Amino acid sequence: MSLALFFCRPRPESLRFLISVSLTTDPIPVLVRRIAIPASVGFFFNTMFNVVDTWCAGLISTDAQAALSLSFPVFFILLSAGSGLSQGTTALMANALGRKDKAEAQRIFLQAVSLAVTGGVLLSIAGLLSARWLFGVLGASDSYLETAMSYMRVTLYGGVFFILQMALNAALNAHGDTKLYRNFLITSFFANCVLNPVLMFGWTGLPPMGVAGIALATVLVQIGGTIFLWNGIRRRRYVEDFTFASFAPDPALIRQIAAQAIPAALNMLTVALGIFVITWFVKHFGKEAVAAYGIATRIEQIVLMPTIGLNFAVLSLVGQNNGAGRPDRVREAWHTCLRYGAGLMLAGGALVFAMRHLAMSWFTKDQAVIEHGSDYLLIASLTLCAYPILFQTVFLLQGLKRPAYGLWIGLYRQIIAPRIVFHLLAFTLGWGLWGIWWGISLVTWSAALFTLWWGARTLKDAVARQV
Repeated sequence: MSLALFFCRPRPESLRFLISVSLTTDPIPVLVRRIAIPASVGFFFNTMFNVVDTWCAGLISTDAQAALSLSFPVFFILLSAGSGLSQGTTALMANALGRKDKAEAQRIFLQAVSLAVTGGVLLSIAGLLSARWLFGVLGASDSYLETAMSYMRVTLYGGVFFILQMALNAALNAHGDTKLYRNFLITSFFANCVLNPVLMFGWTGLPPMGVAGIALATVLVQIGGTIFLWNGIRRRRYVEDFTFASFAPDPALIRQIAAQAIPAALNMLTVALGIFVITWFVKHFGKEAVAAYGIATRIEQIVLMPTIGLNFAVLSLVGQNNGAGRPDRVREAWHTCLRYGAGLMLAGGALVFAMRHLAMSWFTKDQAVIEHGSDYLLIASLTLCAYPILFQTVFLLQGLKRPAYGLWIGLYRQIIAPRIVFHLLAFTLGWGLWGIWWGISLVTWSAALFTLWWGARTLKDAVARQV
């Protein structure tokens, strides 16, 4: 069978039939759990994937762990493009599906796949050209810089697959299907556990690659995931009856996707820039502080995992019900997810507070790193509830096809306010690292509370226009 026939011919119906659900008629609490739980489970394993990378880097050296922390902002630029494309595509597809226009949803998806390939290649090239300079700005030099570059080069060689699998997941999210991506993320975690030591230490006769082996393991998993997700989408018949010509640029659809994806991508990009800002301030206190920040944020991400699925539930449910002209269900979906998220993070904050020293000691034996990370997690335990309020409201606005707000609040939260607040607390007032940790909390809570007010106002205006 030729490659063209494999990818383009209609595929037979899967023998495992999906249970039919309707995002516009079924009970909202049931749908939220149906969408959110598999997504949260999947992203828990995705975070554990990153935790395994951090732990394995610790087997090499503290420099290797710091290099992964240093590399994350550069890598996040690539992820922000994929995430923005995925969110924008999901919003447009969900609205089209809510209008019962499956053909339009499929056209949007195919254009998104084409954009993912093109954008992934271009961003990888840009990253390879700029990574060394960016790491130098963040204070890396000598062996520390070379360690970070060896990790980043391999990651960027496979950059297109990171964006492509997120574009494929957009079709699943638009249909409220989070189980297939969950399966991929679970499988990828276990594959990474095997591949990391094999490639790092050169088991089975392979040459030892060190930190570059961690990066190669990640790229191989992404390639496998891209193939797995594509085949799953075809089996579910979310897309069908198309040819390679369907990927040819459609200017009208590209403009629609860009209008939704670019603000969302730039919002995610502000997260990467925000990590640059935080890392720039943290580096003044040594590489142990940089390593502590990287490890502690991994722990924080684990605790936040149960709320990640709620973001996808908001986007899918708001998109389809907005397309179907059901503002009552839009409001119910948002409020339901906010309640779930707040309850989960109250419990999560208590857990982080109680286990902060122990959790840090799982990843490093360096006492300076443990102490710095424990201080961060102490403040993070008070901040966790702000994140579901912030993120779920931004996804509400994305589902309403109003993505620009996320960009503006992202600029405030990640760049403008931190530069002022961190400098004031850490240096002007002399709080040191504590000033940075408290600054993150203050900025996040102020952004979350304003976003909550703005989301309620926007939804009220949208309902008034539909009446």
